[in-house]
Amino acid sequence: MKWNDLVSEVASIGSAGSSAATITGVEYDSRRVRPGAVFVAMKGGSTDGNRFVEKAITAGALGIITDSAQAFDHLTVYQPGVPLLHVEHGRRALAQASAAFFGHPERSLAATGITGTNGKTTTAFLTESLLNSAARSSVLIGTIECHIAGETRPSIHTTPESRDLFEMMAEGIARGAEELITEVSSHALDQGRMIGIPIDVAVFTNFTRDHLDYHQTMESYFAAKRLLFDGTVYPPPRVAVINALDPRAEELAAAARAAGAEIRTYGIGVGEWRALSYVLTPSGTTIQLETPAGSACLSSRLAGEVNILNLLAAFTAAHARGISFSHLTGAVSTLKTVPGRFQPVDAGQPFTVVVDYAHTDDALRNLTALARQITAASGSRVITLFGCGGDRDRTKRTKMGEAAGEGSDFVVATSDNPRSEDPASILAEIEPGLQSTGVAYSVEVDRAAAIRLALGAAKPGDVVLLAGKGHEKEQILADRIIPFDDAQVALSILAELGYREGQ
Repeated sequence: MKWNDLVSEVASIGSAGSSAATITGVEYDSRRVRPGAVFVAMKGGSTDGNRFVEKAITAGALGIITDSAQAFDHLTVYQPGVPLLHVEHGRRALAQASAAFFGHPERSLAATGITGTNGKTTTAFLTESLLNSAARSSVLIGTIECHIAGETRPSIHTTPESRDLFEMMAEGIARGAEELITEVSSHALDQGRMIGIPIDVAVFTNFTRDHLDYHQTMESYFAAKRLLFDGTVYPPPRVAVINALDPRAEELAAAARAAGAEIRTYGIGVGEWRALSYVLTPSGTTIQLETPAGSACLSSRLAGEVNILNLLAAFTAAHARGISFSHLTGAVSTLKTVPGRFQPVDAGQPFTVVVDYAHTDDALRNLTALARQITAASGSRVITLFGCGGDRDRTKRTKMGEAAGEGSDFVVATSDNPRSEDPASILAEIEPGLQSTGVAYSVEVDRAAAIRLALGAAKPGDVVLLAGKGHEKEQILADRIIPFDDAQVALSILAELGYREGQ
């Protein structure tokens, strides 16, 4: 592809120069620029890529696309041999240039986009598994990891920049992928990272308090989520799958319907695609399902009400993608649990240990409620370990303390990626919430020591919840990042207590 071919697909407000050389890549990070690449210099939330234009040119950039009038004017004078394109919206230009360079993979993949405060990852994994069960090869983009037609890769962001999305989509198509399943964060929607990727089926899991360090208000946060459905920034989906139990469901459905989307609602006891009743079993859940496409009794290995909702969302989305009702009902029993989402840690101990990503007050309430369902018959205790991330929304810390205290018999408050903040100060902001519930609790800054405390307090039949990190494999401190895996640390401590896997 040549410069003129690429920029003909990018909306611009000015240009200078040209080149007959072949473009070798499109980059937004100057450190990744190689000779022949086009560098897209754009303003971001924390930095301005226009500061690194000279570095990109030194690295061999063939041309520059910039959203800065100042940078464009400067380069026109001082870099006259470098082709330039001046654009109004940097991220939109990045998406348009990337789509062109990678051969428009968005035209060959049917996309399912999943947004919401909680449940995105589990719903995405379940949707992919249901599509794969019908021999639909896929690309999965998510918080835990990415899948490229069967190959697993680590994930850096819940929703990457568009350039990286297009590259993974193109790789998937080369390997036979037909479907794209992507978690869609509110940050990505607000920043325009989903530009250029038409969503066929959009899923809304729920809306609760989170990310106010970025959005500032709940209304601003919801407005970002709504962008996936309302057609104001992105094309509206063909089908909108919405959790009927969420208080914002009707508002979102109205916006999506006005934009031309077909609405499918789901829920427990409500919605068109609903669980009429369910029974929790030691091995999972039995669900009586009723839908416009038929009724069935489902057996799932996933436990708890929250996973019933995640399963209903995935089931409805997969059906909207053309998988038959009869096939889906047969596939549900084969679905596996998701790493870091109610993940059991079993070393033969006489109590249950679970690792879960729950890191909001709503997620903690769901998690402790599920644990309480498990212990209801025996009257055993729920022990919850959790923390709050540093350099993140401080207003949720007391609320998380309240949620943990209300749902638990004993709580251990500890560190969870304190980043640049003093861990003790974070815990001091959690404590009032714990104190308000009257729950017995301990505070331990060191997370490994805190896990030891929680496990050491457990008696036969108890459920110990290690919440907050889930699939994460590191602890982010002020001056360094250290390896830290809740499940592995728990296994090590259980071994110290005399319990070992396989014994």
